[in-house]
Amino acid sequence: MIQHETSKVGRTKGQRTRMPRRHRRWDVVAVIAVGGALGAVARQLVAEALPEAPSGFPFGTLVVNLSGCLLIGLLMVSIVEVRRPHRLIRPFVGVGLLGGYTTFSTYAVETQRLIQAGDPRMAFAYFGATLIGALLAVQAGVLLIRLPRVLSRRRKR
Repeated sequence: MIQHETSKVGRTKGQRTRMPRRHRRWDVVAVIAVGGALGAVARQLVAEALPEAPSGFPFGTLVVNLSGCLLIGLLMVSIVEVRRPHRLIRPFVGVGLLGGYTTFSTYAVETQRLIQAGDPRMAFAYFGATLIGALLAVQAGVLLIRLPRVLSRRRKR
């Protein structure tokens, strides 16, 4: 997190206004870095477990991105609506771990690679499956976290 402070140093009517000072929260930067490293290792393990199909369809990256989006949906609702965890959990898991785990840059490169290999249909299928699947996965994560509360409210009625 970056905090801003302002102070004045000359040039407003002969005084200058100093730009906001930024103080980095190094603990936040550190947990993001550790989470990112762990997420990247997890992504590599999934990629090795699910090698590219003989057809050239990149199932490993698709599984990583869809599962990462499901986890993002679960995480964000649980942090915002269900409980208030330690202040470093969100940057560690949401930015670091899941940011390092998901790989939308590889998704773009693989889509381009499929097009260059002369398979625009598969590229379009992969592009669409990832895009629509990612949105649905986030929504599924949100609904999975909210479902117990919805069911308990209905029982009380």
